[in-house]
Amino acid sequence: MVPLIRRLPDTLVNQIAAGEVVERPAAALKELVENALDAGARHLRIDLENGGIDHLSVTDDGHGMIADQLRLAVERHATSKLPTGDLSAIATLGFRGEALPSIASVATLTLTSRTADGAGWRLVIDNGRTVSDGPAATPPGTCVAVDGLFAAVPARRKFLKSERSELAACLDVVRRLAMARADVGFELRHGGRRLLAVPAGTTAGPAAQVARLAALLGPDFADNAVPIDLSRDIDAAGPLRLGGLAGIPTYNRGVADHQFLFVNGRPVKDRLLVGALRGAYQDLLARDRHPVVALFLDVPADFVDVNVHPAKTEVRFRDAALVRGLLVSGVRRALDAAGHRAATTISGAAMAAFSAPLPMPSMPSQAPAGHTAGHLAEAPRLFAAFPGLATPAGAAPAPDFAPVATAPQASEHPLGVARGQVANTYIVAETEDALILVDQHAAHERLTLERMKAALGQGGVAAQALLLPQLVELDEMAAARLVERVDDLAELGLEIEGFGPAAVLVRATPALLGNTDAGALVRDIADDLAAWGSAISLKERLDTVAATMACHGSVRAGRLLGLAEMNALLREMEVTPHSGQCNHGRPTWVRLAKGDIEKLFGRR
Repeated sequence: MVPLIRRLPDTLVNQIAAGEVVERPAAALKELVENALDAGARHLRIDLENGGIDHLSVTDDGHGMIADQLRLAVERHATSKLPTGDLSAIATLGFRGEALPSIASVATLTLTSRTADGAGWRLVIDNGRTVSDGPAATPPGTCVAVDGLFAAVPARRKFLKSERSELAACLDVVRRLAMARADVGFELRHGGRRLLAVPAGTTAGPAAQVARLAALLGPDFADNAVPIDLSRDIDAAGPLRLGGLAGIPTYNRGVADHQFLFVNGRPVKDRLLVGALRGAYQDLLARDRHPVVALFLDVPADFVDVNVHPAKTEVRFRDAALVRGLLVSGVRRALDAAGHRAATTISGAAMAAFSAPLPMPSMPSQAPAGHTAGHLAEAPRLFAAFPGLATPAGAAPAPDFAPVATAPQASEHPLGVARGQVANTYIVAETEDALILVDQHAAHERLTLERMKAALGQGGVAAQALLLPQLVELDEMAAARLVERVDDLAELGLEIEGFGPAAVLVRATPALLGNTDAGALVRDIADDLAAWGSAISLKERLDTVAATMACHGSVRAGRLLGLAEMNALLREMEVTPHSGQCNHGRPTWVRLAKGDIEKLFGRR
């Protein structure tokens, strides 16, 4: 009778382990680089061929190994990184002791190493079989080479992606590890071409970390990010510390692959941290946009369990709520301190649009009848707010920000002095050294939202009763969702009640919104509730509902404003948090430096 349970041979066990730890070249590279960092390396050189599929090697200047240690390193569950055997106090990146034997079972693994005062040694294992074990001439340190990954396992090799995709994954792994270790130099070459090179930092601390992030992510990120520095004491084991850089909301991406999160120097892709980051940027970004961040969380070793995922990319915290609160509050405080900042890259893109001047149209010798009068008639509409020009009749009533009594001086304020309005949509302001363009709707939308949030923090938004209640017809499901949230909506100043199965009656709207379209507001909120589902309470999304309301209560594009109103809006922007971006993450203003404008006209 064939036994139902049997022991698997070691070669098969190693191949199964390789499927968990080394599913692609980037995973093998991550293990090798982590080993080099744990070995005390200060400089790493990484060489790749065909995206790491045909060849990858990591050469370091760490403490090296002697011959007996080399042989032991390729045995399963052999490690130098748990001296006390305590899994609750892991202080190294690697610790499982499975990477090298797993790689050796599905590729040709060459280990060459030498200690500072010992002889060099080389060990070669070809798909689980030792083919060479002897002395070698090599400098102090270790070189690990992997050739022909999955070459003898075609069923696994066919699942690898293209050279470009595998190379991108390898670059991402090295970039993340290099961010966490500003004291170590990294060089990566592919096919002999250098793709990444950062020298070892000569100093430690936040400045070195910012310099490393700028080198890896580009100077634009450093220019458009705010520093994070927050700590919270928990017990005698030590505090929780959060550092790094968080991009301002207008500096965002369409995908979430520019979020770099680290726990005790370990790159992670943890759902708790990603969710906390999403909460920190709630109401600052559109739903399809993602922030750019590099955040470093340092916690006591016994506060986090890193032994919950084969690739060690997820962690488990002893107090998840505390960590979430630390990340959300740390990022929000930094973004609040950023004030009215907007991304500098937006101004650069605006200047690029002026790089190719349009040809001037030919002017007729004599204008057709009515031509001059017609164009002069357009002037008040386009430049109505300039001093000395008449304001057209029928201008809209003033918005809810108070006009200033006297015109300010350009040198007195960061956003300058309003000089005019273009297309009844964009405010033109002047500072001492720049021209400022402001999207009046986007800016006022943010100001309205911040007022609503402040009112919520003080007990609720004041309601403005309608002279006649407004009936809003909806489908039955939308009406039911709104009626279920009547009490929560009342906190926001929106008072409704059910009116049959497919309608609601609006009795009051938020006073901050002025004379808003109650029907359109209620329909938009019903759409928001449908998108979230019943599992999410409205209290969790009050900021998002407030953002929807703020959009309805803002000064619209196409509305004519006077100079006093424009200046009042600019002054409020300067003292309002997050006024550099609207509720959807788009910029509210753009700065064009005087020097750049002079270049357009050949003055510089």
